[in-house]
Amino acid sequence: MKKMPDSISDCLPSKGTIPTHKTRLGRAIAPVSATHPGLCGLLPLDDSLDAFACRYRLAEMAEKTLDVQYYIWEDDMSGRLLFSVLLSAAARGVRVRLLLDDNNTQGLDEILRLLDAHPNIDVRLFNPFSFRTLRSLGYLTDFARLNRRMHNKSFTVDGEVTVVGGRNVGDAYFGAGEEPLFSDLDVMAIGPVVADVAEDFERYWECASVSTLQQVLELSREEIEARIQPPKEWYEDTITQRYLQKLETSEFITRLEERTLPLIWAKTRLLSDDPRKGQGRAKRHSLLPQRLLDVMGSPTEQIDIISSYFVPTRAGIALLLNMVRKGVKVAILTNSLAATDVAVVHAGYARWRKKLLRHGVELYELKPTREFVPGVHDRGLTGNSGSSLHAKTFSVDGEKVFIGSLNFDPRSTMLNTEMGFVIESETLARLIHRRFTRSRRQEAWQIRLDQNGKLNWVEYKDGEEIVHQKEPKTRFWQRVLVHIAWLLPVEWLL
Repeated sequence: MKKMPDSISDCLPSKGTIPTHKTRLGRAIAPVSATHPGLCGLLPLDDSLDAFACRYRLAEMAEKTLDVQYYIWEDDMSGRLLFSVLLSAAARGVRVRLLLDDNNTQGLDEILRLLDAHPNIDVRLFNPFSFRTLRSLGYLTDFARLNRRMHNKSFTVDGEVTVVGGRNVGDAYFGAGEEPLFSDLDVMAIGPVVADVAEDFERYWECASVSTLQQVLELSREEIEARIQPPKEWYEDTITQRYLQKLETSEFITRLEERTLPLIWAKTRLLSDDPRKGQGRAKRHSLLPQRLLDVMGSPTEQIDIISSYFVPTRAGIALLLNMVRKGVKVAILTNSLAATDVAVVHAGYARWRKKLLRHGVELYELKPTREFVPGVHDRGLTGNSGSSLHAKTFSVDGEKVFIGSLNFDPRSTMLNTEMGFVIESETLARLIHRRFTRSRRQEAWQIRLDQNGKLNWVEYKDGEEIVHQKEPKTRFWQRVLVHIAWLLPVEWLL
């Protein structure tokens, strides 16, 4: 059994993994990075299968370290496959550290025990629940702490490459099975920002909100590999076969080593919340949204906001309308009521629609992709992640882009810890804008006010404009629930 530390320091940053470029990844990356001093090489990952293949193949290449941090890790096909590749890395001597928020680990205790029992794997949990089965009991006795969650997502290999963005780990996020397919975005990065992500991981790994698995669960020495590997019949499943074929035919590693990946080179900065936010002890000026505004600056022409949950609050409305008054074009894409998984959260946005539209803000609501399956909780107390849109991206003046875990809502601002990259790249900003424009035209309803000041939902089919006077693909009770919810004083929780 691994020796437990005597104590966990109170969020003091320590030095992250320093790349030596002596690994297989380092040898592939160092020459091309040397030709772009001070810049980071970025590969946007908007395709779900590519996002999975990138993580899986990078883990296969790992030789020294794997630092993995997620809010959700599902016990499904893709989750098990990634657990397996972490185990394989540990078996060949790689030091694997897995940091998970405990809000969504229900049913995973046995797997986490088995992983942590491996001498090269350490598992830690953020704000763990004392009650492992009836977790809701914990909210009755420890609500203030358990309502604060770690929403960060990062996957860092050998201190050389990292993947940061909106995706958690699970079939729904990687386009597998019959789970809802999220429209999401990650970015793979090489260059100076990787060291920043590694150091940030250390801050969280050692912070007071994080507990070792030994402190949470009673551990026993058991057989590991036979219990962790997916059942043999999974490999015969057609969806699993599609994944395995994708991995076999993926040119990712070949192109990485041949230095032919279509990387975008740009100045990139990591922004991450102080992990003391998990205890309610982070200073207000240190919170990520305020720092994001400071770093990205005030838009002068245009801002595109893509946020799966959009709850602007009175302060956010004032900020957006001030931009409009200065001549900035503001466009927002979020989930429709038919696509969102949490009607009460949608209420925090719906109450502001008319005011935003009256002042010239463009609103677009993504249509549902397919029926969602309850169970993946991405909103703390308030719901699951069955929505169509899961990306969290801001683009300013066609020059700067934010890609990360931050939603435009009070939960991201005040309760959850968040992280992401601010990227100074006209090329990436144009890509994001084109994606935004394509989505809002083909996959979303535009919200307008008619001559009587009532909301209309507009879509286009075969060149014809179709106008809906009620929220499309919703039921009467859903709309009533939203109207009731926006009258309640719960906006700070959303």
